[in-house]
Amino acid sequence: MNKVTGLVVLIVGCILLYYGWKSHESVASVVSSSVSGTPTNKSLWLLALGLLAAIAGLFETLRGKTH
Repeated sequence: MNKVTGLVVLIVGCILLYYGWKSHESVASVVSSSVSGTPTNKSLWLLALGLLAAIAGLFETLRGKTH
């Protein structure tokens, strides 16, 4: 990957983190968390994939080739 691709992956990761956090704070996730003790699977997947994409994008942006 190059710096541009790394930057795109970083931005996508940040967007996934944003939607994962919003999903984590939703009514369904709060109810699920209070009943079962864990948030919904959707919010967990969005947060996990967002974190992985953001880390990979940041790493690639900082060390990637310029072209």
